[in-house]
Amino acid sequence: MKLLVTRPLPEVVMQAVHTRFDVTARASTLPLTPDELRASLRDFDAVLPTLGDLYSAQVFADVPTPRAKLLANFGVGFNHIDVVAARAAGLQVTNTPGAVTDATADIALMLMLMTARRAGEGERLVRAGHWQGWHPTQMLGLHLTGKTLGIIGMGRIGKAIARRAHHGFGMDILYHNRSPAEPGLPARAVSLAEVMSADVVVVAVPGGPATRQLINAETLGHMKQHAIFVNISRGDVVDEAALATALKAGRIAGAGLDVYEQEPKVHPDLLTLENVTLLPHLGTAALEVRSAMGLMAVENLIAFSERRPLPNAV
Repeated sequence: MKLLVTRPLPEVVMQAVHTRFDVTARASTLPLTPDELRASLRDFDAVLPTLGDLYSAQVFADVPTPRAKLLANFGVGFNHIDVVAARAAGLQVTNTPGAVTDATADIALMLMLMTARRAGEGERLVRAGHWQGWHPTQMLGLHLTGKTLGIIGMGRIGKAIARRAHHGFGMDILYHNRSPAEPGLPARAVSLAEVMSADVVVVAVPGGPATRQLINAETLGHMKQHAIFVNISRGDVVDEAALATALKAGRIAGAGLDVYEQEPKVHPDLLTLENVTLLPHLGTAALEVRSAMGLMAVENLIAFSERRPLPNAV
């Protein structure tokens, strides 16, 4: 079976695919180009793509009889793949849920702490040589212990964030979810407006049309002036211009972002603000996590090649 691996992956993953498949591995870390997207459907039996490889409806329309029958996505999020168009073209799609949960929740807590306690701003102060020593009113931030955390999206990652915040920081948990959820700890389901009124708000929803710009000027208007906002879901869930406006006007205290609307571009206003923590999409950036994700994608590929049910079909 001819397999295209669209980006460099951890060595253990590459060894696994090479033992089972006829592999073509791109050396580039950039997403597939439009021509490469179409060629991948024409020239390979399966593709192991990842974030940024934009398999849109038009790509499938341009290759009406694709050779490829599986897109084994590397990552839990698959909003870069038009799944309906893929199925109509005869392709199955899989992802890698579970492997990313704890690592992504950890990043959410890191962004909460960094933003609330002004860690990025403090590090820049020290590196610039402008720190004049400790004093009692220096860089006072938000104390997280005992505060209220609002979580938008109570799936695997949302629940993992809630556990860390509740048991680790004694935070009260509010959440908003599209369907009934069992958080597994004391938490209260509330409206989107009420969850936005928490001391800290974290977004952990899937990407896609249903959640695009869910966080906008209207929803940000429900936040408290001392509150901070964190996004570890998908960049297009947030209207970055509206967020930047709220931050510049002092309507909210800070924000921590690991994902962006137009990755790798970041809204220019966000780049100039000291009260924003900006990370380069580090959510799952640990070797053991990325290896586990890749091996899960390999399991999907092996099941496909052996005509067994796909472990992680979407």
